[in-house]
Amino acid sequence: MKNNTLSLTLIAVGTFISVHTSAQIKINTKSVSAAEKGFKAATFSDADAAKLASEAVTWMDAHNPVASATDPYTVRLNKIFAKHQNEGGLKLNYKVYKVKDINAFACADGSVRVFSSLMDIMTDDELLGIIGHEIGHVANKDSRDAVRSVYKREALTDAASSQSGVVNALSESQLGAFAGALLDSKYSRKQESQADDYSYDFMKKYNYKVTALASAFTKLADMEKGATRSKSEKMMSSHPDSAERAAKVLEKAKKDGLAG
Repeated sequence: MKNNTLSLTLIAVGTFISVHTSAQIKINTKSVSAAEKGFKAATFSDADAAKLASEAVTWMDAHNPVASATDPYTVRLNKIFAKHQNEGGLKLNYKVYKVKDINAFACADGSVRVFSSLMDIMTDDELLGIIGHEIGHVANKDSRDAVRSVYKREALTDAASSQSGVVNALSESQLGAFAGALLDSKYSRKQESQADDYSYDFMKKYNYKVTALASAFTKLADMEKGATRSKSEKMMSSHPDSAERAAKVLEKAKKDGLAG
């Protein structure tokens, strides 16, 4: 297995945040050659995004340590999200990557991946808030748009016909490169804020503790302050500050009478 290790800061297919000192998650960072004829983004459907995302996640599952069905991490995650296999019209599936990176992401096909190190520092309610944020990116079509953007940018000639725009299966090398490019892309501040709002409403809808989303942000803000990070590990400028996000959640909770 030939993979490069990539420092993850934000996973644009639906990331919350990543805080770490040495990345462990495996992806192939080899670039994909550009096509001579561009892919027509207008022809790219939700089904296309889901298909490509599913292939990329399958590749990542095969190249990273996935917790078994009986692993305590999997048991805990399933207990937390047992009632959320279908959410907002999305059919979701959950797995845990046993890596030291602190992160989570969701893809356009409904795949949700949570990193074990994130579970180590978050309560069950905080994980609900984090995954609610990830689901928000999928529900808001951010994940679809990220897949489309990467697909168009990388111009995968073997995967799409320049004339018909039909999306076909990716090769092994293309999958690794596609997954790498997807993980390396990022959302706008507006998209991140909207995903935060989705998570808040998700927590409120199911009578979860909405302030747990704020406490999750506060934990991450504290980690950001204390971490010595390289350029690749710093928060992207497009990503809202964790402390600001926590404050916004608490403000909404107070207005809704849910801050107590």
